[in-house]
Amino acid sequence: MLALRVARGAHPLVQTRRLLVAAAAAGVGFLLLCTLGYAVGHPERSSASVLRLLWCVLPLAATVQFAVAVARTDPSTRPRPGLSSIGLGPARLTAIAAASTAVACTLGSVVALLFYLHLRGDITGLPFDGAAADLLAADQPIPLAAALTLLAVLPVVAATAAALALRPRTAPAPPEGAERPMPSGLPWGVALVAVGLAVETYAGRSGAGDALPLPGRFDGNPAGVLAGWVLTAVGLAMAGPGIVHGCGRLLQAVRPGAARLLAGRVLMDEARRIGRPLGVVSAVLSGTLAATTLHQEGTGPGAFGPLTGLGATLVLACTTATLLTAALESRQSRAHTTEALLRIGAPPTALRSAALLRVGVLLAVFLPLTWVVAELAALPLTG
Repeated sequence: MLALRVARGAHPLVQTRRLLVAAAAAGVGFLLLCTLGYAVGHPERSSASVLRLLWCVLPLAATVQFAVAVARTDPSTRPRPGLSSIGLGPARLTAIAAASTAVACTLGSVVALLFYLHLRGDITGLPFDGAAADLLAADQPIPLAAALTLLAVLPVVAATAAALALRPRTAPAPPEGAERPMPSGLPWGVALVAVGLAVETYAGRSGAGDALPLPGRFDGNPAGVLAGWVLTAVGLAMAGPGIVHGCGRLLQAVRPGAARLLAGRVLMDEARRIGRPLGVVSAVLSGTLAATTLHQEGTGPGAFGPLTGLGATLVLACTTATLLTAALESRQSRAHTTEALLRIGAPPTALRSAALLRVGVLLAVFLPLTWVVAELAALPLTG
């Protein structure tokens, strides 16, 4: 009840972010229900149904990442002086954030269930002249327990992830004058990217493995290609913080001025916060570019069905929204520092120049990296 009261009294922008989480949860819930409908309508293709269910993990993971990012930037769950005296300590605020995340995802799941039942004709008759009847197995009864179990996965996982991300923790203070250490995931990330590209190359050239049946006729490539892309995506996500940290060091090299020093220090301090979402966006964009290249070359799938398009849109939209939310969280964490700089007479133009430098160096590094990974991922399948 307290979580509902906090959600009702939040700022309109905070409410908008929660509604976006609910919309993403509705998309994921609809994909899961469509997978259940395929399994009910094709009981002889159990392995294909399992693979379709596994394919839904990608948009589900992207939605969970977005939900956690929204929970981290929620001002109503941020510790403030005086709240502990009324029983709202860090642990209670973490529980409220997890409950708010669960409420938003549950709302989306309910919308998905109602929309799915409407398209099947279980509520008001078949809409659109029954165009979706075959896709949703409208002639077969849907097991309600299985549908509710699938719809409960996202709220439970998202709430658990939010609770783990926001749980109270104490970190030892660094020695006076010492820098923050460089993120340690860069070597492992590079290794995973190399392994993923190697797996894609082997699977694409040898045709190893069976074709992966994905929703919407995106089923012409071996399963090893998708496995290689997943490894590549995980590698880019792991390498993202280290790359951002290196960009910060690059800005401060060779006799930097005040703007470069400020921009580089901010990137080094915020490397872990924005590096991982930036690496995930780079992986998603590289996969999108590779799929577009295959489609143009005529070696990819002949057509993208509606469910494939929905899943790809969810992944792209959620990862982009997560990056923007992480940037907002980074800005909020620097609010006191920015106010202090303005109080001591720092010109606002210097702060804007530092922000432009940060954006410029990140684009200059990640855009070519995304293009190179996309070309290398598409090369085995186009050759």
